[in-house]
Amino acid sequence: MVSVCTTPVLAAALPADNTTKTEPAPATVTSAVDEFKNLSRHERKTRIKEAKKLLKDYKADKRAGRAAETDQVLLAILAILLPPLAVYLKEEEVNSRFWISLILTLLFWIPGVIFALLVVFDAI
Repeated sequence: MVSVCTTPVLAAALPADNTTKTEPAPATVTSAVDEFKNLSRHERKTRIKEAKKLLKDYKADKRAGRAAETDQVLLAILAILLPPLAVYLKEEEVNSRFWISLILTLLFWIPGVIFALLVVFDAI
């Protein structure tokens, strides 16, 4: 979600997609605030509206269980238990990766799990 932001102010205000929670450096925050203060009134309003909208979308996704961290963990667990289902949920369609996962799982379970984990973590 941070990659959508175009300014350091929005990037500092929104949570990052990574799993570690770190705060930005004080110098970065100070420069972002100074840049924000130098904007015109109209530009400030539009940036604040954009930040509020992104925050609202983030909270809605989190409440609905569509947070990226949660999806990765659940898909990894599912890739171990039911590899073809994990591949289907990751790809959101029945495609060649799904069929490869199904065949590998039917032939022997371990190759299906390995392939599903590679697909879930975007290694392939």
